[in-house]
Amino acid sequence: MQCVVYWLGLVDYRDAYQLQKKLLQERLNGQTGDTLLLLEHPPTITVGKSGKLENILASQVKLAGEGVSLVFTDRGGDVTFHGPGQLVGYPIMDLKERNRNSHRYLHDLEETLIRTLADFNIASHRDKGHPGVWAGDDELAAIGLRLKQWITMHGFALNINTDLSLFSLINPCGFSDRTATSMASILGQEVPIKAVVERFIIHFSAVFGTRMEWGTDKLARDYDKRKTTALV
Repeated sequence: MQCVVYWLGLVDYRDAYQLQKKLLQERLNGQTGDTLLLLEHPPTITVGKSGKLENILASQVKLAGEGVSLVFTDRGGDVTFHGPGQLVGYPIMDLKERNRNSHRYLHDLEETLIRTLADFNIASHRDKGHPGVWAGDDELAAIGLRLKQWITMHGFALNINTDLSLFSLINPCGFSDRTATSMASILGQEVPIKAVVERFIIHFSAVFGTRMEWGTDKLARDYDKRKTTALV
């Protein structure tokens, strides 16, 4: 199997969501194969299908003052923050070709992140009660998914150099007794996102048993004429 990967850079959450929907429909129609979108978002709080408004700890006026957008979305999970310095990944994959096993898909996504973090000497683990990847009691990567006819969308958000102060605006993933952390916070230094992307793609290929190929700029040209380039 093959998966085409794109680096999209900084993309508004709503624009990325529309692109996911377009790719999902093309995957359903058999017009395209599996795709992995890698990107960053401007400061955005998203509320999932099981999200509770009380987990947003700031007023809309304060959010606007901080330059943070608020978006209600159809992924699973509660409240999550996205921002620059965070690697966001949206796999558009057909699980009908992977034994229709959504639990295995989640496990493999977590495994890919755990192996990637290990390459940077960061020990991380799963939490049986909540999707994602953790360092101690602190959340390093949030995961929220949606399936439509066994095609995946949404995905993960890994904190690399993220401004952690902005997580004070929410209870991350609904937890009032846990906090978010980042690779930079754990290591005490900024981490090149390019290096994380390179290791993530290697492990994604191994865990999912798929051959990765960098996409051309055709996807972005067809979508909104934004140039898509690999990290080089």
